[in-house]
Amino acid sequence: MLRLTEDQQALVDSTRRMVAQDIAPVLATHPIDRPLPKQAMQTIFAVLANFGIAAPRLPEEAGGAGLSMVDYGLIVEQLPPVVALSLLSHEGTVARLHAGASPEIRDTYLTDLIAGRKICCTANTEPSAGSDSRAVRTRVVRNGDHASIHGSKIWITNASIADVFNVSCIDDGLSGDKPQPRRVLVDRAQSPFDVREIPVMGLQQGHLGELHFEDCRVPATHLIGEAGDAAKYLTLGWNVNRPLIGLMTVHLARRAFDLATEHARDRRQFGRTLGATQLVQQDLADIETAIVTSRLLCLNALDAVDHGERANGTSAMAKRYATQACERAILTAMQILGGMGISKELGIDRLWADARMFQVPDGTNGILALIHGREITGTSAFA
Repeated sequence: MLRLTEDQQALVDSTRRMVAQDIAPVLATHPIDRPLPKQAMQTIFAVLANFGIAAPRLPEEAGGAGLSMVDYGLIVEQLPPVVALSLLSHEGTVARLHAGASPEIRDTYLTDLIAGRKICCTANTEPSAGSDSRAVRTRVVRNGDHASIHGSKIWITNASIADVFNVSCIDDGLSGDKPQPRRVLVDRAQSPFDVREIPVMGLQQGHLGELHFEDCRVPATHLIGEAGDAAKYLTLGWNVNRPLIGLMTVHLARRAFDLATEHARDRRQFGRTLGATQLVQQDLADIETAIVTSRLLCLNALDAVDHGERANGTSAMAKRYATQACERAILTAMQILGGMGISKELGIDRLWADARMFQVPDGTNGILALIHGREITGTSAFA
């Protein structure tokens, strides 16, 4: 078993207390099958900021927490997954905006984002461009001191509650320059555009949406970083996001395991408890094995990032394994629970639906297998 340091155990314990005292009550006061109101999310982000994790990837001198990614992973594992995913979208965007942003942009936006007073997200995926970021077709066209965005984005976490957006575009360039990928900061209060919530099967208190930009005007100063660097910062973010998403499914599988274990100890059939039967013991052993191996793979990937190692394949492997193994673990727990496993009373159906959702963001399992395979062979399977 992984041994935590005293500081790490204290971090885990304090996160659990924070969730129980300040986040779980907010979630409990709203329907489980509808997106939380923005006011509720602002309350949650204020709690997260007060805890110091609205910008964990930024160094302390930049206003962030300066956490190791392993420590951040230990925190994420304790958060309700719907909150953890929203935080991931927000704080990953903070890191991307910080990278290459002008002092003016940092002064104007990052202070409020780090304090949790405003919420942000990254908009990359499009109807015809997902894992292949080279296929992005949303354009930004510069015209003097302004630029305009044309195009659509879809499957964007935090879309309907965000104030600030990091939008991946194709920059048409100036004076005949070759078009290149470009990051653009869009302040929704200054540059209105259409947002539509997308109904989904899991994580239903969260916010997944579609954006439509039609001549959305932004100041030219909101073009962030250098032309062509958008893919680089997306990949750097994904290498951390993927194992963190894996840890979110570990959280769900652990809850299912606890329900199944309690049921196996208490439920009697044929004169003995379910837990006394060989097959149920094997199922419980398989569930716990899936949880432990998933957790270790995800923390291993985050440790690689902390040590500056190339983590493309390691992170892809961790997310692919964890999301698949933990979904299977929850299904096995549902089987142990029998009739209770298909009832709404325990809520294990929501655990499964939430876990299934995590196999999509930041790379589907097929794409992650190809990324991992490319790192093994040194040969890309992508065209």
